[in-house]
Amino acid sequence: MLEADLFRTLSDPTRRAVFERLVPREMSVSELKSGFAISQPAISQHLAALRGAGLVCERREGRFAYYRAEPQALAPLVDWVDRYRLFWPERIEKLKRVLEDMEP
Repeated sequence: MLEADLFRTLSDPTRRAVFERLVPREMSVSELKSGFAISQPAISQHLAALRGAGLVCERREGRFAYYRAEPQALAPLVDWVDRYRLFWPERIEKLKRVLEDMEP
C-alpha cells in the first residue's frame, strides 16, 4: 500500500475514529456502531475501506464478523514521516544561515 493510499483512507475522520476504537480490542460491527451516530451500513463501508487499505482485518464467527486494527499497516506512514522529519531540520538550518548572511 502506498503512503498516498493510506493518507486517503485515513483522511476521513470517521474512518480514523473507527480505526482508533479498534486498536485496543476486537469488536463486532454492532459494537462499533454503538459509538457512532451513523448507520450500520455506513460503518460497514468504512470498515471495507479500512480493510482494503490493510488497516483492519476481519474474523468471521458464524454469522458475525469481528474486526481488529492492524497497526503495523501504518509502517509506510511512519517511514514517510521519519524521512521528512530528518529532511526538514537540515533545510531549515540552511535557510537560517542564508537569512543570517543576508542581514546587513
